[in-house]
Amino acid sequence: MKKITSGVFIWLILFSFSGMARSETPVEPQRLTFEEALQMTLQNNFLIRQSDHHLRQMEMEMGAAKGLRMPRVSLNANYSMMGDRIHFDLSPVRDAITPLYQTLGSYGVFSGVPNPDPSTSSIMPILPDNISTQAVRKKMLEGLQTVQNGEWDLTIQEKQFATLNAGFIWPLFTGGKINAANKAARIKYEAVSFENLQKSYELTNELIDRYFGLVLASQAMKVREEVKSTMKKHFEDAENLQKQGQVANVEVLNAKLYLADAEREWQKSVRQIDILNEALLNTLAAKNLQSPEPVTALFYRDSIESVDYFYAKAMEKSPLLAQVTKKKELAEQGYLAEKSGHLPSFAVTGMYDLANKDLSPYLPGYVVGVGMKWNLFEGLSQTKKVAAAGLQKLEAEDYYQKAAADIRTAINKHYQELNMYREQLHMLDAAMNLAVEYYRVRNKAFSEGMATTTQVADASLLLAKARIDRLQAMYGYDVSLSRLLYYAGLTDQFVQYMSRPGVVTEHPEGSK
Repeated sequence: MKKITSGVFIWLILFSFSGMARSETPVEPQRLTFEEALQMTLQNNFLIRQSDHHLRQMEMEMGAAKGLRMPRVSLNANYSMMGDRIHFDLSPVRDAITPLYQTLGSYGVFSGVPNPDPSTSSIMPILPDNISTQAVRKKMLEGLQTVQNGEWDLTIQEKQFATLNAGFIWPLFTGGKINAANKAARIKYEAVSFENLQKSYELTNELIDRYFGLVLASQAMKVREEVKSTMKKHFEDAENLQKQGQVANVEVLNAKLYLADAEREWQKSVRQIDILNEALLNTLAAKNLQSPEPVTALFYRDSIESVDYFYAKAMEKSPLLAQVTKKKELAEQGYLAEKSGHLPSFAVTGMYDLANKDLSPYLPGYVVGVGMKWNLFEGLSQTKKVAAAGLQKLEAEDYYQKAAADIRTAINKHYQELNMYREQLHMLDAAMNLAVEYYRVRNKAFSEGMATTTQVADASLLLAKARIDRLQAMYGYDVSLSRLLYYAGLTDQFVQYMSRPGVVTEHPEGSK
């Protein structure tokens, strides 16, 4: 029994260690092009899902507005109790006619009564006076008995009653309120459609920032790794030359100091990659992706359309401006809806009694009619509402003009930045060629004992700085291009700009 227990214990320990080993295995990076990253973002990001839900909500509200044209049918149940029953007392009428019946039935004398017997009516068509009097008196006394036995206090409605009825109302004319409501619902739906497009553009810009930011950080880390390797080799060379007596000890200390700086900068770049990697994962919103490796290169172009081209496209396609346009249209419909308050409304109404308890039998089983409502005076409330809606129209128009001016300014800003980065890249190409030559000369001079470690390190750092500056300028160009296309409403064409002929790229290996 002890052997079995010990064996199980050892097996559990080995299994635990193997599980720890598997959990600590580094995740293999997944190569990801920008096009793949963009598709992943637009499919998975929660912001897009939220926008889709909002658009669906507006679609339902648009359907609800259409329902305003249809009749509204309702089922109504009521139980009521009044302080007293509703009745109609006819006792004074009874009291007024009773003496007449009594007098005529007892003392009246009548003649000329037709013979009611068919067998004798041909011989004697008119009854004698005594028989006529007797017959009429009999009828009068029967009528008196009926009057006395009749119900002269009529109940119109009991004090407690319950009803179950179906009712409907069908608007025929509302002065334009229903039309305005339907148009407003459609405008809101279109506005949310443009809002969804804007959010997809914003996500694309965010992806461009983070994707190419990670490309920049990865390439910058490789440059710093090369600097670290160069400084390490330079430190080793300085130690060898110091042992041979060709350089002083201070040169070795300088080389060691520069090596420490290079290692610190390299370590900082590694941490920056971790931060940017997490940010990119957040944008991608991919559950099964842990370590994306961007493979699309940084790029720039020497030529692009004129700024007027982007101005014109913004007026035509910008979702930002389109949303403001929809606000103008919505304000117009609000104004028309308020104006309709001065007009009468017509509707067909009806009610059908389904069931009741102790309801007055004098009420009808159903009622159908046409009604009108016209508010003639409301203390100038409606007039003020119309004036307020008119001011809202003017406000929307001014907002549109301001938005158009802001978009124009933003396009000009990012267009100028684009040219600035392009010019910097041309100058940095020349500067990097000089830095490469300068580093080669300094390194050769040091090996011949004609240069110090400081001069060699400075030349190496100058070359690294030129390379990183070039990467940063190219990244700045890409981000400025994405902003320019965003304000012009052309974000969906970013991949096309990236793939056009004549594009200059910077690959992770550092080659153009």
